[in-house]
Amino acid sequence: MSERPKPEALSTLEAHIHKLRLLHEEEGLDLTAELKELEEKYSNLRRAADQQLSPWDTARFARHPRRPYALDYIARLTDDFQELAGDRTFGDDPALVGGLGRIGRQGLVLMGHQKGRTTKENIHRNFGMPKPEGYRKAIRLMRLAAKFRLPLVTFVDTPGAFPGLDAEERGQAQAIAECQRVMSRLPVPVVTVITGEGGSGGALAIAVANRVYMLQHSIYAVISPEGCAAILWKDAGKAEIAAAALKLTARDLLGFGVIDGVIEEPVGGAHTHLEMVTARVAETINEALAVLRGKGATELIDERYAKFRAMGKVG
Repeated sequence: MSERPKPEALSTLEAHIHKLRLLHEEEGLDLTAELKELEEKYSNLRRAADQQLSPWDTARFARHPRRPYALDYIARLTDDFQELAGDRTFGDDPALVGGLGRIGRQGLVLMGHQKGRTTKENIHRNFGMPKPEGYRKAIRLMRLAAKFRLPLVTFVDTPGAFPGLDAEERGQAQAIAECQRVMSRLPVPVVTVITGEGGSGGALAIAVANRVYMLQHSIYAVISPEGCAAILWKDAGKAEIAAAALKLTARDLLGFGVIDGVIEEPVGGAHTHLEMVTARVAETINEALAVLRGKGATELIDERYAKFRAMGKVG
């Protein structure tokens, strides 16, 4: 394997390209050839760096604050999206969003974890960590999909379900278990895309799907690297070692058969070219649904059951 490009080299080259672009645009100097050569060199270095990320680097990439979230994808993927709120029991949970929409002529139910961009938004969205009412809202949407025979598409990006006292008082574990139970028995096609962090049962609650895909720089694990390190070594600072041991990258999980495919991200990550990554996500979803739509309800349920029962099987 070739040596991984150093971040400082990428930053220096990026700064040089920016300076030349200013001279080209503001001073009228014809630097087209030079810019093209440097931009191509930068793309190649960036691509090499992306392909050689360590598991810990990937975990940090998955948490990038500019990374697109569920509503970013839904807004670009669908026509006439109508968000639905509330669990009809306690209240609404902004950490998990969902509703009805269309991709082309195909009606869908869509849902996903939603983080915020600013501190105020993150507090409102609880940093993408749903409480019981969020999972009960998800169950309501799942049953809506079953009632109207609409495919379900979910976007996973959460550190995990909220572990606070108020969530436990309102039945967090039961809500997650019920969410998994209902999702496992849905008589419609279910497709999941892990777009950032796929943390523990909080992620799995909306990922019991016929097809599960991961973006190239996303992660999926039973626990965060920091949590794993704190338990095993009593030191969250050993998260980098834990990340390697957890095998949480898309490449690892594809090899284990936990997921069905990896969606390549643009050079530099999904946040650098949202339209491109959205197009790739849309293509993946459409291809999966084209296959799944031809299956009956019993076949879809049995296939989903067999898929998850086979995970972890040795020999």
